[in-house]
Amino acid sequence: MRLNSVLLGAGMIICLLLVGCSQDNYNEATSFTEDAIQTSESKSEIIESVKNENSTNIEALISNHFPFVDSVVKDNSTSNIYGTDQFSVEELANLLAETVTPEEKSEYIDQQQILIYPDHFIVLKDSEEVPGATIIEVASDEFVRNHYSPNFLSTYFAIRILDDVLDVDDWAKKRRRACSSGDCYGGYSTYKRSTTNRGMSSVRGGGPSAGK
Repeated sequence: MRLNSVLLGAGMIICLLLVGCSQDNYNEATSFTEDAIQTSESKSEIIESVKNENSTNIEALISNHFPFVDSVVKDNSTSNIYGTDQFSVEELANLLAETVTPEEKSEYIDQQQILIYPDHFIVLKDSEEVPGATIIEVASDEFVRNHYSPNFLSTYFAIRILDDVLDVDDWAKKRRRACSSGDCYGGYSTYKRSTTNRGMSSVRGGGPSAGK
């Protein structure tokens, strides 16, 4: 009887370990919630403070005015996630572009819009879970260069533009080879954060600024 109990206990532990190992915490986001993106400032106050801020650093501008909620990290490169429930994607894209002029600005396609700056890609998208909210992803150019899916970005920009801003000849072709092995990121999502996310990790809290 004791042996059976021991075996049963060991079996349960093994099952729990297997379940734990099979779950990819990168796929499950709990930090992008309505509470997490609340701010005491009104929309008009945010617009005024953004326009009056004397900064050409786009991430500093975003982190000073919008709540930080998450980070995606791989190979020492980072994509930080912020959020707002006071601006639509197109409204926020226009506000940011008017305040700090991007090198490239995409059209609003598939509920997303992208701004390219010298050191960052800003991906704005409608939240899947918080009605009326906008996800603000601030990805370093290194993160984009090494991890993003060319199929995702080519929806918004010509390949020649991506090669130029990422300073890599045939960037899309090289990334597609990496994507074939499963190392490809297709943008942050509160349901599933990438087309394939092997080796990625999610870091809650912290960030360059916790916003307001």
